[in-house]
Amino acid sequence: MTGIEYDDFLDLGYDPAATELVCEFTIEPADGMSMEAAASRVASESSNGTWAALHVDEDELTDLGAVACGIDGRTVTVAYPTALFEDGSMPQILSCIAGNILGMKAVDSIRLEDCDWPESITSGFPGPQFGPSVAREKLDAGERPVLATVPKPKVGLSTDAHARIGEEAWRGGIDLLKDDENLTDQAFNPFADRLAESLAARDRAQEETGERKDYLVNVTAETTEMLERVDLVAEHGGGFVMVDVITCGWAAVQSVRERCADHGLAIHAHRAMHAAFDRLDHHGVSMRVIAQIARLCGVDHIHTGTAGLGKLANEDTPGINEWLTSDCHGLRPVLPVASGGLHPGVVDQLIDALGTDIIVQAGGGVHGHPDGTHAGAKALRQSVEASMAGTDLETYADDHAELATALEKWGAETPR
Repeated sequence: MTGIEYDDFLDLGYDPAATELVCEFTIEPADGMSMEAAASRVASESSNGTWAALHVDEDELTDLGAVACGIDGRTVTVAYPTALFEDGSMPQILSCIAGNILGMKAVDSIRLEDCDWPESITSGFPGPQFGPSVAREKLDAGERPVLATVPKPKVGLSTDAHARIGEEAWRGGIDLLKDDENLTDQAFNPFADRLAESLAARDRAQEETGERKDYLVNVTAETTEMLERVDLVAEHGGGFVMVDVITCGWAAVQSVRERCADHGLAIHAHRAMHAAFDRLDHHGVSMRVIAQIARLCGVDHIHTGTAGLGKLANEDTPGINEWLTSDCHGLRPVLPVASGGLHPGVVDQLIDALGTDIIVQAGGGVHGHPDGTHAGAKALRQSVEASMAGTDLETYADDHAELATALEKWGAETPR
C-alpha cells in the first residue's frame, strides 16, 4: 500500500487527547508554501513522515504520526502521540519536537513556543527534589528572597581570594556563594581546592552569623567527571551543586539529578547558551520551553531573567516563573533565579515584578560597592528587608549606611 502523505498530518478539526504532548510553534512558511502545507510538513518531519511516498505493510506499522491540529495566524499547534517518545528520555523527545524541523526548507523560520506536557510523559521524569523549599529546608531565608552572589571577576581569582570574598559576602547577609558559568577546574582556581576552602569559609560564616549558608559550586564537566564532582561535594558537606544545563546537555542533567538524589543535594541550573535558542522571537526554542525541560529533568533553581531590570535581554520572566511554580502532575515547583546586572537600588522593583519566591543573585551589585564586598552584601540584604517591610529604599537608607552608599552609586538605574 502507499504510505503516509503530508495531508495525513493535517486535521484542523482534531481534538488532542489528554495523553498527547501538544506543542505550539510560530512558523513563517517558505515562499510559495501555505501555512497548511508548512504545518503538515512540521508535523510529518517531527514524527514519522518522509518526503517520498512509501509502500508499507499496515501490519508492520505503528501509527505514530503527529497532527497539526490548529492554525491561528502564524501559530501552529501540533499534537504528538505519547508512544512516539521513549519514557524518561529528554534527548529523544527534543530530537522530535525541536530537531530537524528547525532546519526545514518548508519554513523560513520556526520557533517552539510552548508545550503542554501530559502526565503520560511527566511521569517518566523526577522533577526537583527540593525546589522553593530550599529557602527553609537548607537555608534560613524564611519568606524573603534567597540572596546569592558570584565573586567578581568571575574567572581569574585565586582560590584563597575566591573563598575570602565568599566569606565576606556570607558575613554580610548573603545566603549562597555561587560560581559563574565558566569557572570549573582551571589551574588558577582548581575545583577541589576551591570546594574545600569555600566550604570551610562557609562554616566560619555560619558560626559567626547563626544562619545557614551554602555554596553553589559549578560541577559542569564531561558527565563521568561531573558525577565524581557531585560525590566530592557531598563528601565535603555541601548542600548544592551548580550545572550549566544547556552546555552540558539534558542527558547529563538527568544523570546529575539521579546522583544528587543519592546525596540529598539541590541543583542550581545556570542557563548559559540559552540565547542561542531563545533570543530571536521568530526562530529557535523559547526560554519558557527550556525552563519546562529543566523542571522535568529535576533542577531546583534556574535563571529565568529579571523582567527587564537587569543587563540581559528581557523575556517573559513573570510568565515563565508562573509556569515553574504551577501544578504539573505532581512535580515539585522550581525556584526561579533573577540575575544579571542587579544591585540594591532595583530590588524593590524586582520584588514588585516577580514576588518573593525567587533567588536574587547580584555579582557586581555586591562586589562593586564602594566600601567592598561585606558592605555590598549588607546593602543587598538591607534592600530586601526594606522591600519586605514595605518601606521606601531611600527612607530605609537613612538608618542603613551601606544601602545609602549603594543608592548613591547606582540609584535605581539598570546597567546595559
